[in-house]
Amino acid sequence: MKRAVEISPDTPLSDLFAIRPDQKKALSRLRIVTARDLLLYLPARYEMRGRESAISGLSKGDTATIYGRVASVKTSRGFRTRIPMGEAQIEDGSGSIKAVWFHQPYIAKTLHPGSAVKVSGTIQERKGELYLANPRIEPLADIPDSSSSLFGTIDQPEAMLPIYPETQGVSSLWLRHHIETLIKKGIHEQIADPIPEEILKRYHLPSLSTALVWVHAPQKEPDATAARKRFAFEEIFVIQLARMRDRALYNSRQAFSAPITPEALATFTKRFPFPLTRAQSRVIDEALTDIATERPMARLIEGDVGSGKTAVAAIATYAAISCAPPDNRFARLQVAYMAPTEILARQHFESFLEYFHGTGIGIGLITGSGCVKFPSKVDPSGTTPISRTQFLRFLKDGELSIVIGTHALIEKTVAFRHLALAIVDEQHRFGTMQRAKLLRKGERVPHLLSMTATPIPRTLALTIYGDLDLSVIDELPPGRLPVATRIILPSERKGVYETVRGELAAGRQAYVICPRIDEPDPTKALALNATSVTEEAKRLKKDVFPHYEIGILHGKLLPKEKEAVMEKFSRGDIHILVATSVVEVGVNVPNATMMVIEGAERFGLAQLHQLRGRIARSTHQAHCFLFTDTKSASSLTRLKAIVGAKNGFELAEKDLMIRGAGELSGMRQSGISDIGMEAIRNLKLVEAARAEARAIIANDPELSGVPHLKARVDHTNKTGHFE
Repeated sequence: MKRAVEISPDTPLSDLFAIRPDQKKALSRLRIVTARDLLLYLPARYEMRGRESAISGLSKGDTATIYGRVASVKTSRGFRTRIPMGEAQIEDGSGSIKAVWFHQPYIAKTLHPGSAVKVSGTIQERKGELYLANPRIEPLADIPDSSSSLFGTIDQPEAMLPIYPETQGVSSLWLRHHIETLIKKGIHEQIADPIPEEILKRYHLPSLSTALVWVHAPQKEPDATAARKRFAFEEIFVIQLARMRDRALYNSRQAFSAPITPEALATFTKRFPFPLTRAQSRVIDEALTDIATERPMARLIEGDVGSGKTAVAAIATYAAISCAPPDNRFARLQVAYMAPTEILARQHFESFLEYFHGTGIGIGLITGSGCVKFPSKVDPSGTTPISRTQFLRFLKDGELSIVIGTHALIEKTVAFRHLALAIVDEQHRFGTMQRAKLLRKGERVPHLLSMTATPIPRTLALTIYGDLDLSVIDELPPGRLPVATRIILPSERKGVYETVRGELAAGRQAYVICPRIDEPDPTKALALNATSVTEEAKRLKKDVFPHYEIGILHGKLLPKEKEAVMEKFSRGDIHILVATSVVEVGVNVPNATMMVIEGAERFGLAQLHQLRGRIARSTHQAHCFLFTDTKSASSLTRLKAIVGAKNGFELAEKDLMIRGAGELSGMRQSGISDIGMEAIRNLKLVEAARAEARAIIANDPELSGVPHLKARVDHTNKTGHFE
């Protein structure tokens, strides 16, 4: 301990331990400041600790854990292969052995002769010499002895050793040692348990103090399992409470009522060049029923790519702007439509111009690149760029009834006169705080309509969108064919290029998606070996498709450059668009019916599904080719899942079982930890947490009767994270 202080869970760690400046920064990155934070930092996994191996007794094929000291280190290259390597000689008193890290010379540069280390790996042999190939290595303060500790001893071969997520400057061993110190001091017993005792008993969950010991120092596997179940339940429970309390507060405010007659609705829907599907009609009825009342709507529409969510949004928009505020029957209510990218915002703007053409409705576009207004005073059928100052004045005066934009919509200077409906596209790309800013833009709270094409498992939707009513468009428009998806191995590339060439000759277009923008820096040890947009475009033009126009699109381009590329691709001037996943959301070119995805195993399943949705925009048969050279069985299993999945909903549940919810939906910004994400697989646990949260909010929406639970919920809302 650093010095004698009165210790509590809120005591800063810097008052308890000698912490170097770099360690303090590292702990801050992990959001660990106090003793409480450290105790609530849970292990990622466990290792069964056995008697460590003596170097003198090792044989080829052994899996060994060695505690020793670094005798020497060096970097080198293979004699024939020229592979860069790091090497270290490890001694433990009984002998010495070489550790070799192929392609990772930087590891040797982090080691120093004389330093204590723990090395784990498999013993291999070359020319009669034993060595450890690419072992895990962990720096130690000193060589551990066999004295007893909370975490077991060398004489307890079945002791479970917690392994914590690390960051540069703070190792798992450092975390383990200091957590053990806090538990020995009894600090964990001072932390108030936020879960009411009757709930703990109902679900057979350990108390917080018991769970902290069991999760950090389990004597047997069932203890660790019970503790992790408790923390998983607590996290989902607290998130549900936070969402439901927000919804209760939201419901207590007044919205504008925007009823629409069946005749007006029928007149507007005739503007669409397609009939509505039954699923669209059902979801439209749900949304219009909501916004016809002064109780604010909070609804999430989940639908596959191409299912017609934008048309639903347009109809809800029409209902809202067809009504007047109660204090001025000559004015119109307003709608704000927020999209995550400029490309998507501009696309929605163009769509709405078609839907509302000839109605005289003022429509605006606001992005980081500038502002556009429709109609133009010079050309009533056209648009005109205007200054930001003029745009904001039109908006505040109510002259613009519909405003479409990016994050620019939630800036402080943006003010509405009568905002009645807020639409958020690709909901998961905006944080809760960003959404809340949009909802505070009017004197009344606007109705909220969120939309997403990202496949979300039901348990995840129930958790992170617990404050929203869920509508599902589970039907595609007539004539849409499922995208034919194939996994392509290196030997099959030429055949795919011939197929693409035939489609190009027939007048179609294609995407080629790459994992990175530029080639990696060859001087960097950890350069990612993945196909880049810039080099792949050059190769395709030179060696594969010399007679076709090839364009590139990626996140480093300026907005005007992106817009120019997409305009050329939309016109058909570009035949093949080589891009990163920037085209994942909102790009709509119906004539593009082919997609090649390089390094497909490097993308998440939801991302792959979104990408292939770009070529499902017409009635022509579309083809998606997943190029991969992976030998990993788990990666191939994932790719086979997207080949076999009929729609995003089916894919969501498959990927939940394969990899877990965090990887599936890109939901890391939701604040759910790894242990919470694992809990999402358990529908019964999620439903139990949801039921308990609903019961508490129904009786005590302010949580005044459960102060410790209220404090935890307030912390979650404030930080956006459970910890």
